[in-house]
Amino acid sequence: MSYEQKLMQMKKLLKKKPADKVVPEVKKEIPAPSYEQQWLDAGLTKEQNKHGIVYKRIVEYHSDHRHGDIVLSGLKATVDEWRKSGEPHPLSPDFSKPLLFFDTETTGLKGAGTLIFLMGFIEQTASSFKLTQYVLPGPDHEAAFLYASDLWKQSTTLVTYNGKSFDVPQLETRWTMNRNVIPPLLTHTQIDLLHGSRRIWKDEMGTFRLPAIEEKQLGFKREGDIPGHMAPIIYQDAVKNGRAELLMKVLDHNEWDILSLVTLYIRSTDLLLKTEVSASAVTQTNIGKWFADLKSYERSKFIFEQSIAEYGVDHPMTHFHLGFILKREQAYQEAVQSFTIASTGLAGRERIIALEELAKLYEHRLKEWGEANRVTKEAIWHLQVDPELSERFRIRASTAFAKREIRIQRKLFPGEAQETTSGAKS
Repeated sequence: MSYEQKLMQMKKLLKKKPADKVVPEVKKEIPAPSYEQQWLDAGLTKEQNKHGIVYKRIVEYHSDHRHGDIVLSGLKATVDEWRKSGEPHPLSPDFSKPLLFFDTETTGLKGAGTLIFLMGFIEQTASSFKLTQYVLPGPDHEAAFLYASDLWKQSTTLVTYNGKSFDVPQLETRWTMNRNVIPPLLTHTQIDLLHGSRRIWKDEMGTFRLPAIEEKQLGFKREGDIPGHMAPIIYQDAVKNGRAELLMKVLDHNEWDILSLVTLYIRSTDLLLKTEVSASAVTQTNIGKWFADLKSYERSKFIFEQSIAEYGVDHPMTHFHLGFILKREQAYQEAVQSFTIASTGLAGRERIIALEELAKLYEHRLKEWGEANRVTKEAIWHLQVDPELSERFRIRASTAFAKREIRIQRKLFPGEAQETTSGAKS
């Protein structure tokens, strides 16, 4: 058989089979769970959309509702304070978007199999505050659960606690898993109060868990609350056996979380923007440094000076940070005073940095080389004996100060340096 004949035979074998007739898929309606009545009896209501079923609870709070030491109505003044300040700040809301306080409960901490089973939102209405919580009946209804949140409808400012690292990424993951069913998730502005709390109360709080913040900063103590790690177990039991009594405790836990977001936002803003609100020297210094890091130097300087007027030299860290602003403003004598107080009252890395700044000011700005030499020698001594310094920092700083000492010696004794050079040539 010739080569051409073999090709013809193979061609016959490659004839296409008639395509199978495509039958449109009929979407089956997902039935309500068998335990629905138990959940309804516990206080949840049923909401149905084109993707399935979700259960929810709505709670209204009067504007005068007090959560701990703080009244919810203060939120309006908080937003007004940010609007008046004009400060570009991580806690400032986007005034073009609704403000929503948001928290989730999940079946785990990470992984594609982790589900969000509870989403809670609080928004301020004309005369009250409205809490809406959505509960997932089961994995089959996840699209309906996400769709009910309306996070695909309008972009908002979401206020969370660790939401940037946890709640929102989890939400994005679950949305991605349902991307072929529901509209795309919009991009929302985020305000994460965990980051804000760490900046405001650094060195004052041993832990930044929300219950600790509530007790120390908001005056709210939880009574009868379930431990957070129990929430997934309770939810799994409620789905398996229909028991909703403990599930409602999880909703209470979530409710307190979100109420604390509102009051923590009010409290944080008061400390940041209201000059009459009292705070410790540590807190004021942290706030002043935060504004300095954001290049809001005028407000930062005002906060530092306010703290110094109240606490004086008792908190040298305030003088440490103020020194950099004064140096930036070319107020060199005042900067020297601040860095001197800092170098006397601080230890470790900050003391060395304060001495370095003093040496720079004396050498380059004030031309007081004798003082520059004295400060440099003091820094070299501390670098040798201070146990708080890391070895890496000690080596780097020692090298820099040794070079500085040589340079200052040449400025102090130019004749000796010239003779040494001449001797070396001869």
